[in-house]
Amino acid sequence: MHLPADEAAPADSSGEAPAPASAPVHEQHLPGLGTLRLRPLDADRDAPVVHGWVSEERAVFWGMTGLTVDQVREIYAHLAGLDTHHAYLAELDGTPVALLQTYEPAEDRVGACYPVEPGDIGAHVLLAPASEGPARPGWSGALLGAFARYVLLGLDRRRVVVDPDVRNDRALARFARLGFEAGPVVTLPEVDLPDVYLPEKRAQLAFLRREVAFPG
Repeated sequence: MHLPADEAAPADSSGEAPAPASAPVHEQHLPGLGTLRLRPLDADRDAPVVHGWVSEERAVFWGMTGLTVDQVREIYAHLAGLDTHHAYLAELDGTPVALLQTYEPAEDRVGACYPVEPGDIGAHVLLAPASEGPARPGWSGALLGAFARYVLLGLDRRRVVVDPDVRNDRALARFARLGFEAGPVVTLPEVDLPDVYLPEKRAQLAFLRREVAFPG
């Protein structure tokens, strides 16, 4: 399923080859692991990969378990049309390893649950199954560190907010190791719109300031 970027999608029904993947927005060498590239997610090209990840039981907190490939494609096509929310596919030496989504908290349901500060940016992270990524100590920390570098330095933001499900102990532990400070436990309201549905969610907010992640 995980092929090099220029071979990841088959030709379409017209027989034409798929368009090349978008240029990366961030590129970083991770010592001992390889070169990480972060590029805008292409709903048509990348839906099968993302569908495989979100369909696993371990991804239940992502909230897309049980969706079809077409439904996943529709969700990310909708996201691509927004100015406030963005999705990126992370590739390590050409192999997809994670999904990063960023958003403007003031334009998201989380904005109703805490006092948004100037320079805030929200983030959601989904890692590929362990069997498909590097089985090496420190891998998840290196990946999250690269994401923090892109969001805080590349996008020039002051603070990242994350809102994992309160039951997602693994994600909470990862963020704590990276330096995130726990905030309040909140209930994110249900979103029921024609193009998107999000159920109510009990979330643990956590924050990472730029001066904590990158002192000096």
